Amino acid sequence: MSVDGLTRRDELPSEVGLYMFSIVGLVVVFGCVFGVFVLHGGNLEPVIHAAPSELATIGGAAVGAMLVGNGMDTIKGVAGGFGKVFGGPKYKKQDYLDTIFLVSKLLKILRVDGPVALESHVESPEGSPIFGEYPKLMKDHTLIHMITDTIRLMVISSGNLNPYAVEEVLDTALKAHHHHEMKPVEALAATAGACPALGIVACVLGVVKTMGAIDQPPAVLGALIGSALVGTFMGVLLAYGMIEPLGNRLKQVIDEDSEIYLVVKQLIVATLHGHPQPLVIEAARAGISSHANKPDFGEVFDGLRGK
Repeated sequence: MSVDGLTRRDELPSEVGLYMFSIVGLVVVFGCVFGVFVLHGGNLEPVIHAAPSELATIGGAAVGAMLVGNGMDTIKGVAGGFGKVFGGPKYKKQDYLDTIFLVSKLLKILRVDGPVALESHVESPEGSPIFGEYPKLMKDHTLIHMITDTIRLMVISSGNLNPYAVEEVLDTALKAHHHHEMKPVEALAATAGACPALGIVACVLGVVKTMGAIDQPPAVLGALIGSALVGTFMGVLLAYGMIEPLGNRLKQVIDEDSEIYLVVKQLIVATLHGHPQPLVIEAARAGISSHANKPDFGEVFDGLRGK
């Protein structure tokens, strides 16, 4: 345990640095855009003057369009998605190890003590001492239901399950869950696509305002035209410099966190096929793409020997 603790503390600075890339990236985007503009003699005063009203128009319309086109669950997912973007994947190496150990313990009970000894654990995981050893995993209801529902099938069938049929059921469950998790990403992508058009809308409104002041001196007209063009500028910048990159990062985080479900699937299917333990371990490890989160074979094997 102390070794794992040291490993996680040693990896913490690099993880924090990795997750700070999103913030650093946004700073670079805005710094380069406005910094180069100023270095080439540009005056930020018209941009700063027009930005609040243009952002209110574009941002308000974008949020309104998102509300029109999505359900409340998706809207909540978008709001929570920003925490995922800047916080990074919630599952780390120890969580993957815990998942392997949890599923392996349950399968061992089924194999050694029989279905009756396992029934209480899968029927009421909240009161199970085995599940209670992994409080973080218990917070993921999708993960727990995936484990308990599948093992319940094994208990009811008394070991007469077709591994390929179980794999198909798990694949369907994984696809349905992933589709639901990706809805906020799709909402952000649609919003990013709409922002340039909404920027044009704001620009056109600015042009209309300018045409109403056509009798004004050139200096006044120039300021009005400049303010109108800020709308187009802000729409494009928000779309491709902020919202779309944030959506891409959210997709990466969701994809990485979803690998823990693949670990469960691989463990159960490999066990149903009757593969030896080393192959079961490799099947579980194969679904983890992040090198930082993938446990070593020895860590898993040594941990299972004590379970």
